[in-house]
Amino acid sequence: MTNITIEDIQAAAARINVHRTPVITCSTLDTIVSEATDNSVQLLFKCEALQKTGSFKIRGASNAVQLLSDTDAASGVVTHSSGNHAQALAYAARQRGIEAHVVMPRNAPVTKKAAVRSYGANVIECDATQADRERVANEVMRKTGATFIHPYNNPNVIAGQGTIALETIAQVSELLKGASLDAMLIPVGGGGMISGCAVATKALSPGTRVYGAEPQAVDDCHRSYQEKKRLANKPGTQSVADALLADLGEIAFGIISESVDGIFTVTEEEIVRAMGLVWTRMKLCIEPSAAVAVAVALYNTEFHQIIRQQNLQRIAIVLCGGNVDVARAALLLSNDK
Repeated sequence: MTNITIEDIQAAAARINVHRTPVITCSTLDTIVSEATDNSVQLLFKCEALQKTGSFKIRGASNAVQLLSDTDAASGVVTHSSGNHAQALAYAARQRGIEAHVVMPRNAPVTKKAAVRSYGANVIECDATQADRERVANEVMRKTGATFIHPYNNPNVIAGQGTIALETIAQVSELLKGASLDAMLIPVGGGGMISGCAVATKALSPGTRVYGAEPQAVDDCHRSYQEKKRLANKPGTQSVADALLADLGEIAFGIISESVDGIFTVTEEEIVRAMGLVWTRMKLCIEPSAAVAVAVALYNTEFHQIIRQQNLQRIAIVLCGGNVDVARAALLLSNDK
C-alpha cells in the first residue's frame, strides 16, 4: 500500500492556497436524525461547496501541481474528469502558469465544461467510459509530454484532500469548546477524499470513526469493503451523483480497508430528497454528490443502528461540492415532490 502520512497532509496544508471553508450546523436536520435514532445527534457540515472552484478537489489538485518539478511543469498537466477535478486542475495549473489539458465525458454537465474552459484549460471530449477517458488522456500525454494528474489515485492528490479533516477537527474543537468528533461521514467516488481524511483523522483523533457514503447505483466501494477485494461498477452505470461515478482507486482501497469503519449506501430518491433539504433548510446549493453523505445520515437504517450502538453524537459531514446545473437541480427537486 502506498504510504501517505499525517506529515504529508500537514505539509500539503502549508503548501496549498485554498479557503478554510466553514463548518455549520442545522437544527432541522439534527432533529430528523435524533428522532430516527433516539439519540441526541449534532451534524456538523464542512462546506466544501464554498471552496475555490466549487469543490474540495482544488486541495488535491493544487498539492499535486505545486509538487511538480519545474521541468515537468513546463510541459503542462493532463487529467480525465467528469467535472470537479477538471475544474480544480485547470485552476491549479493557471495559478502556476502552466498549460492544462482536461479529458471530459461528452455527457458531463455543461456548466462544468464551461467552468474548465473559463480557467484556460483545453477540454477534449470523450465517450462516457473509464476506458475511453484513459485512452484519450494517454493520447494527449504522448502528443504534449504533459504530466498526468490522476483525479484520485495519486498520493499527492490524496494528501491534499486529507487537509479537509485537518481543518474540520480543529474547527469542531473551536466550535464545541474542545469537544472531539465521534464520526466523520464522507462521500466516496474514487476514494481520494475519504482515504486522505481517514489518514488525518486516525492520526489526530483516533477515537473518531470514519464512514463512507455511496449511491446504491454505483456501490463498488461498499462491495469492495465487504468482500475485501477491489471491485468495479458495471460499465455505463449511472447515478444522479455524477461526481461519484469513478471506480474505487487502488491506493484508496488499501487505506479504506485499514482505516475506514464502514461504508453505507443510499437510493437515488434519498439523494435527491437530502439535496432538497440542504437547499431549502440550509440555503446551500450543493450538488447531488454532496447530498449522498447527508442522505446516509438522514435515511440509512444501518447507519442509524451504528449511531445508537456507538452513541455517536457529534458527526461531521463533508458537503463536497456545489457545481450543479441549476436547471437540472430544479427538475430533480420538482420531480421529488
